[in-house]
Amino acid sequence: MSEFDERGPVRYERRDAVVWLTIDRPEQRNALNLEVIAALRRGFETAPREPGVRAIVLTGAGSKAFCAGADLKVAAAVLGQEHTKGTTPYAGLLRAGMACTLPIVGRINGHCLAGGMGLLALCDLAVAAGHATFGLPEVKVGIFPMQVLSILRRLVPERLLAEMSFTGEPLAAERAVEAGLVNYVVPETQLDEKVTWLLERLTDKSPNAQRHGKRAWREIAGMPWEPALTRLESEIAALVLTADAKEGRQAFAERRKPRWETNVDQAGMKTT
Repeated sequence: MSEFDERGPVRYERRDAVVWLTIDRPEQRNALNLEVIAALRRGFETAPREPGVRAIVLTGAGSKAFCAGADLKVAAAVLGQEHTKGTTPYAGLLRAGMACTLPIVGRINGHCLAGGMGLLALCDLAVAAGHATFGLPEVKVGIFPMQVLSILRRLVPERLLAEMSFTGEPLAAERAVEAGLVNYVVPETQLDEKVTWLLERLTDKSPNAQRHGKRAWREIAGMPWEPALTRLESEIAALVLTADAKEGRQAFAERRKPRWETNVDQAGMKTT
């Protein structure tokens, strides 16, 4: 994409129906600075607008780190509030990731720490290499994973999240999969193979259903069950009338693979 600098800190690559966002600062353990945050945010906003894109893979360069959190050299700029906007750059990134209607797959190629845990929590699915570790070490440098808590608490049991936050001690990959942080843990040599396997299972399904469903899933987060059920009643009523739903039923009846609509907008609905 023209709006991404090939020499920038984040690589934006289109691979068939998948956009890969790769934090490319391996010598800094793929730490977050303002440029990385801005580029990731652009990626989450740009990929859903590309015709035919079905998913995003989020990863880091090299094999040592997925993302080690904020670059401590510029941590104040990354974590501090932009007074003219009333928000922090990192919070803006989390909002953009949560608003992205494409399925996001985390390829966790190494240490996933601090703000990197927030990136992991943005992912709908995740595969980790066996040597990866997961942690919230902020208390070791006098701060606390404030912004990360807002999104991570939907994934991790409260007792475990409290232990990680108050002690700052990491989890091994095997414990992370048990805790629900990732779907699969594989040897490093099998990481790309497993990610490809997962993408193949994603990209042959209805893009309209996935985008519409993800948006609805995000909207009901935190709702009591009755308002959530009422909201989802209206969603399914709309979804069954879409072209993909009709095609899915017809393909099932004719015992063939569905031919899905690919021109869907960010809200998950067919565009003309």
